[in-house]
Amino acid sequence: MSGEPILCVRALEKRYGARVGCTDVSFDVWSGEVMAIVGESGSGKTTLLNCISGRLPPSSGGVSYRMRDGTLRDLAELGEAERRFLMRTDWGFVHQNPIDGLRMRVSAGANVGERLMAVGERHYGRIRGAATDWLGRVEIDAGRIDDQPVSFSGGMRQRLQIARNLVTHPRLVFMDEPTGGLDVSVQARVLDLLRGLVADLGLAVIIVTHDLAVARLLSQRMMVMKSGRVIEAGLTDRVLDDPRHAYTQLLVASIPES
Repeated sequence: MSGEPILCVRALEKRYGARVGCTDVSFDVWSGEVMAIVGESGSGKTTLLNCISGRLPPSSGGVSYRMRDGTLRDLAELGEAERRFLMRTDWGFVHQNPIDGLRMRVSAGANVGERLMAVGERHYGRIRGAATDWLGRVEIDAGRIDDQPVSFSGGMRQRLQIARNLVTHPRLVFMDEPTGGLDVSVQARVLDLLRGLVADLGLAVIIVTHDLAVARLLSQRMMVMKSGRVIEAGLTDRVLDDPRHAYTQLLVASIPES
């Protein structure tokens, strides 16, 4: 990890009228680090992810991102064009349901190639070559490059969504329950793929999951949320092996014995 964080979150809060989505959340993330945000349904973890990824405006607090030139910029001060460019290039977002992150009626190759075109690539041969390479990296047969995602299985769609997000070599990737809708055997394959790609590319990743086994496999640090607040945070192994908050202890105790 580099000396300075790539993302800084300070006193973040999101309210929906009187209801609190998340409140008083502060943390940093460094390049090459995976941070897991865990908690039960309704804990506020997805609201938090949407706020820090620019998909929801926070009610108060701030999120700052370190640009490629080393400057730390407040996301609220970015223009709309800057923010959209950041989301298409420097950031990735892997949805739980790949339908939300893919264009289902264009080819697999076009899904990957669109991201390259967003950063200015116009050479058809290079775009198709990069798409072919990335399909291979996510274990999709190159012969499927012209097939539409509607013909793919759930696991293949999720792997295609991962390729679409990573082809531009983003520095920060947000993941919302990336294995949540998959069968257990397919989950294991996607998780193994994600772990390898994250390590190879040195990505910073923020992953939301209710599955503590996923958090243990992928993350170095984790935050536990309940009722919109972070109630425990630390190194993943420490939090899971020696939980200090009663709620975290309850979550850990509920993991089925393998």
